[in-house]
Amino acid sequence: MVQYYYPGYPQQQFMQPQFQPQFQPQSGTQPPQVTIPSGRPPFVEQSYIENILRLNRGKPGVFYFSFEHATGPTARNSLAIRGVVEAAGRDHVIISEESTNHRYLVPMIYFDFAEFDEELNYFNQTV
Repeated sequence: MVQYYYPGYPQQQFMQPQFQPQFQPQSGTQPPQVTIPSGRPPFVEQSYIENILRLNRGKPGVFYFSFEHATGPTARNSLAIRGVVEAAGRDHVIISEESTNHRYLVPMIYFDFAEFDEELNYFNQTV
């Protein structure tokens, strides 16, 4: 057992399994108050692709993906899906294909770009 020395606190004996608090606040003291500097804007959602896709769930579009590792005679190294975003996470997107109602779960590392048929929702640009 390692015994540490704290100045001002009694030392424990090896044979005494008693709990002794290491910190005892002085009576009448309050913890320091933390304040946020004025003029600082509140937290604003950042414009990462997954956040933009999440803002536009349900809007029709074409989503393009490319796969460098695709090999073999029938392998495709790109994929274009016409559908809508159902969900988007930090590392993935779930797209529902309109014509077949087939759902794709694709890692975001393969996402290239998207074309939407209507105006997109985006974050407020005023500070």
